[in-house]
Amino acid sequence: MTDAAALPGQPRGAVVSGPATERAVNVLAPNASAMTLDGTNTWILSEPGSGLAVAVDPGPLDEAHLLNVRDTAERLGKRVALTLLTHGHADHAEGAGRFAELTGSPVRALDPALRLGDEGLSAGQAVEIGGLELRVVPTPGHTHDSLSFHLPADRAVLTGDTVLGRGTTMVAHPDGRLGDYLDSLRRLRSLTVDDGVSRVLPGHGPVLEDAQGAVEFYLAHRAHRLAQVETAVEDGYTTAPEVVAHVYADVDRSLWPAAELSVRAQLEYLSEHGLI
Repeated sequence: MTDAAALPGQPRGAVVSGPATERAVNVLAPNASAMTLDGTNTWILSEPGSGLAVAVDPGPLDEAHLLNVRDTAERLGKRVALTLLTHGHADHAEGAGRFAELTGSPVRALDPALRLGDEGLSAGQAVEIGGLELRVVPTPGHTHDSLSFHLPADRAVLTGDTVLGRGTTMVAHPDGRLGDYLDSLRRLRSLTVDDGVSRVLPGHGPVLEDAQGAVEFYLAHRAHRLAQVETAVEDGYTTAPEVVAHVYADVDRSLWPAAELSVRAQLEYLSEHGLI
């Protein structure tokens, strides 16, 4: 989900398909909504000069989009040899099975139920295709199976729904947990500090050119929302719908169902830490 405010340094407006870094090209799925922003970003990654490519998050089960992703890779002189999933939400993963049929590529994910092929993904694992190197970064919280992919050669990280290109994301309680999410944001911050990551290639919205600023914003935003929820409970708003109506009054009502999932995760976190 997205709040109204844009991230620091983030241009407003629609994301478009096309090159984002030397090794990353975006193909935008036609599934724009309040929850998906401009649509799902399907990323085609390849090493310059290589004939092989990796597709990250084929997106929804939309035949035209899936064909467009395959054909875009072919126009670039690439064959999709591997498909990766950041997590299992339908707007990222529903089309993976059909995309595998169209490309002949295996599908790798953290969740075994999403895999097509013998191999999965694990924390810290290096994935290499045609000279391209990706490193698997566990970033649970939005969902239990959320992963990010570090692209060292471009000083970039693909974040799925953990960090969006505009606004903020939800913690999809009960599958997602706030404590895990905060740890994941800190892990991403470490990438920006220790590994020189400067660019976020998100699952929705435009590319972020200030990765550290974006992650710091997310951490500050979460701390602010958590404090608001704690205060709301102290003021007598005891149920999740009551807290949403009070704390998220400035957010489009169409996003309140998603906000309620985040609030439930926040209430659980506060309870577990003895704060309410």
